[in-house]
Amino acid sequence: MTAPRHVAVIDIGKTNAKLALVDIAARSELAALRQPNRVKTDGLYPHYDIEAIWSFILDGLASLRRDHPIDAISVTTHGATAALVDKAGELALPVLDYEFDGPDRGRLEYDAVRPPFAETGSPALPIGLNLGAQLFWLHQEFPEAFDRAASILTYPQFWSRRLTGIAATEVTSLGCHTDLWNPHKNYFSTLVDQMGWRNLFPPMRRADTVLGPVLPEIVERTGVDPATPVVCGIHDSNASLLPHLVDRKPPFAVVSTGTWVVVMAIGGDAAELDPVRDTLINVNAFGDPVPSARFMGGREFELLMARHSHQSDGSDVAAVLESGTMLLPSMVAGSGPFSDHHARWLGLEPQGGQRHAVGSFYLALMTATCLDLAGAAGTVVVEGPFAANRPYLSMLSAATGRPVTCPKGQGTGTSIGAALLADGKAVTTKTEITKPSHDSVAMSEYARNWNWRVAGRGT
Repeated sequence: MTAPRHVAVIDIGKTNAKLALVDIAARSELAALRQPNRVKTDGLYPHYDIEAIWSFILDGLASLRRDHPIDAISVTTHGATAALVDKAGELALPVLDYEFDGPDRGRLEYDAVRPPFAETGSPALPIGLNLGAQLFWLHQEFPEAFDRAASILTYPQFWSRRLTGIAATEVTSLGCHTDLWNPHKNYFSTLVDQMGWRNLFPPMRRADTVLGPVLPEIVERTGVDPATPVVCGIHDSNASLLPHLVDRKPPFAVVSTGTWVVVMAIGGDAAELDPVRDTLINVNAFGDPVPSARFMGGREFELLMARHSHQSDGSDVAAVLESGTMLLPSMVAGSGPFSDHHARWLGLEPQGGQRHAVGSFYLALMTATCLDLAGAAGTVVVEGPFAANRPYLSMLSAATGRPVTCPKGQGTGTSIGAALLADGKAVTTKTEITKPSHDSVAMSEYARNWNWRVAGRGT
């Protein structure tokens, strides 16, 4: 069978849903469609607008295939999300928005059954960021509806099931701070059996497993070839990581950026992960544990730059380095390495390009902190939107003292990585070393000062 070249990637992030057509040979996106990932507040609790996303996916497939053949379909999504599906394939309950605080209301009861960090590598997180806490809350609050569920589907596999009719479970989504997976034993955690959920999880499949061709109703609605294969799918941060796992020799670290900034250390120094600081063990596409750390960087930058220009130049960077204006963590409370800190400015709150420069420095220094916490070593690879942010890359290199690279070409790491699942093999990663374009000595001093002040030794 001819290897697929044009892969449609369903890429559902927390902020936006995206459909990209990826040319695997050119390692680039030929086209991309987007729409906001809206949360509905009617009904039982805040939940994702699944039917709006589904219509977007089907309309997008119909649109993309008019210009290029679609040889395969792959799915990647954010974590902390699952769907409860009944025997007919319909939702037994709405797909809960992980930023809803309902699961916190049963926290004491959940903590009594929740496995320890040493077992799962999953820190105790607020709201619905632990998928196990979501399921526990739904089970307690809506027992009759929960009992109608025939399957618990992690989010990428929910969409691949809608496309193929075939249910599966996949380890990258099950192993991202869910409390449901033991990465040391490569098996379900004790929570799953304790709650009686084990039989609700479909058979385990690798992310690159072809589940089947698209259903006839998908063909009728979109016009895609009836034989179009659909792969099982993958957690978005692990989609960014996948090409580098195949192509690079450790040690290195991948920084996946978007609503969340997720740092994944491969072959780094042994680090004692601290769950209080939002470190965790992710599980990669091959089932191996990956020391990680994270913060809600994209959301923080969005809040910081609302109604402000998302650009800065060399003069803005130089002015910030000279003035020493800083933003100290954290813009979003309850997650990240400084979850109990409250954001504050040192110096006058900047505007315009200088605000962008300070915000970029803040993101880079938070990323550097996460790299340290995860025990990262070697080259740092930045994937996603932050790869286009020059001040961020320069400060990250200065703060870590290590090479920082980012992919050439167009497209995000998640879309390209997810597309490679359909190829059965990863293509050589094309990167270029990003050399600091500003005063690295002044940046290094700025980083030392920021860390000193965050540690509480400055005013």
